[in-house]
Amino acid sequence: MSIVESTEPRIQDVKVTSDSIIAYLVDGRVLSVPLAWSWRLSEATAKQRARFRLIGDGQGVHWPDIDEDISVQGMLHGVPAHRPQNFVHFRNGHANGLPKPPSKRLRRSARTRRSAAKR
Repeated sequence: MSIVESTEPRIQDVKVTSDSIIAYLVDGRVLSVPLAWSWRLSEATAKQRARFRLIGDGQGVHWPDIDEDISVQGMLHGVPAHRPQNFVHFRNGHANGLPKPPSKRLRRSARTRRSAAKR
């Protein structure tokens, strides 16, 4: 009987810095990819980046607060996540950090307000 050890790379721990995603593998290797490869992680807060769980037996990582998954194979083969073209990011309740759009509610003009006051 022979015992076969898995040769598939597995993640043991992850660290996200201001410019990199660093994966520490079980076999001692360290993988690093640019943070820009994950637009969700690059826009996340430090607290959101720090909260993750390993997927399976270390085949990947999941960040529940931002719904992001990165696999060790994706990191090894250089597969960045692309932002959907129709994606609208809401930060502080406003799309893409832009100011809140004006209310669609119509405002009465000064003339309309004066005529209503005369009634």
